[in-house]
Amino acid sequence: MSEKKQPGVWDGFKAFLMRGNVVDLAVAVVIGAAFTNIVNSVVKGVINPLVGAIGTKNLDSYSSCLKNPCTGSGDNATGIRILWGSVLGATLSFVITAAVVYFLMVLPMAKYLARVEARRKAKEGTHEAIEVTELEVLKEIRDALVAQRGSGRTQD
Repeated sequence: MSEKKQPGVWDGFKAFLMRGNVVDLAVAVVIGAAFTNIVNSVVKGVINPLVGAIGTKNLDSYSSCLKNPCTGSGDNATGIRILWGSVLGATLSFVITAAVVYFLMVLPMAKYLARVEARRKAKEGTHEAIEVTELEVLKEIRDALVAQRGSGRTQD
């Protein structure tokens, strides 16, 4: 009796890691983390000063007091503050990240894939036209051969 040896946990883990989509996902996460630093720098270096032209340069300082008195900051703060400035900063970072990803990655890739698909369809259309033309020629040859045979038999 031979028993089948079931793959071990290590073999399953190696198979999981060798899947193409896992590697692609890992690369995407690393690039996304690096890209996040760029976006955060843009928000802090460009967006925050533009907002600072209206109010303060640091979006994190924008807040509203829910329960008075709101004094102090950090551990010494009193009252209940809603820090909507930090939410605004995070939202701006998200919107900028989404816009850059869409306009620099998703949109060009979609246009490229559409062009590739259009070329493929055009090539298939040409191939079908050639096949139809060849088929028509073969039918004409068949009809001509049948006509020759028919005319040859009537002359005998």
